[in-house]
Amino acid sequence: QVQLVESGGGLVQAGGSLRLSCTPPGRTFSSSAMGWFRQAPGKERSFVAAIMWSGGSTFYADFVKGRFTISRDDPKNTVYLQMNSLKPEDTAIYYCAAAPPFRLRVGGTPSEYTYWGQGTQVTVSS
Repeated sequence: QVQLVESGGGLVQAGGSLRLSCTPPGRTFSSSAMGWFRQAPGKERSFVAAIMWSGGSTFYADFVKGRFTISRDDPKNTVYLQMNSLKPEDTAIYYCAAAPPFRLRVGGTPSEYTYWGQGTQVTVSS
């Protein structure tokens, strides 16, 4: 089972920043769109951001636009989620996901992504 590994979560005060990282040990996802999702307690998993593999175009959920930035460094086989101006409502487990290779466009639906990590906890205190 292919596994993605997230890191960078933690506890931060409102207004602070965190940078999440995602790597696939032993495998490359340079030809796959990558996404970040999050799940707060008692809520469904929701889309945060995605980056395509061809051209690197990005798109975001409305509630993170202007605050979060997704990027990828293919030589380092790593995808990042830079989170600025964090709010208490951003508290959740954040998951990295990879779509099947060579899909030119994926959206924000979890079923479009094949590979998932175990998640990293982000807690924003008020």
